[in-house]
Amino acid sequence: MKEEILKHKAKLVIVSEEASERTKDKFKKLCLEYNVPLIEDGKIEELSKAIGKENKATFAVKESNLAKEIEKIYNGGEFIG
Repeated sequence: MKEEILKHKAKLVIVSEEASERTKDKFKKLCLEYNVPLIEDGKIEELSKAIGKENKATFAVKESNLAKEIEKIYNGGEFIG
């Protein structure tokens, strides 16, 4: 996922609240440096299930419209639909 941030493909990064402090710090710094929004929330199991993978504490949203909608909902905005 670091590569997606470095290549400016990531439009939003989501990090589980259960991720290690090292992982959280790493992605906070990268996202700040490359101006990528970051959400720190959710349990590893919930995030993994949402993306159809196992044991994932971080993931990147590469589609800009989806990233904007996720941010809007997370920040208390409208729900999709």
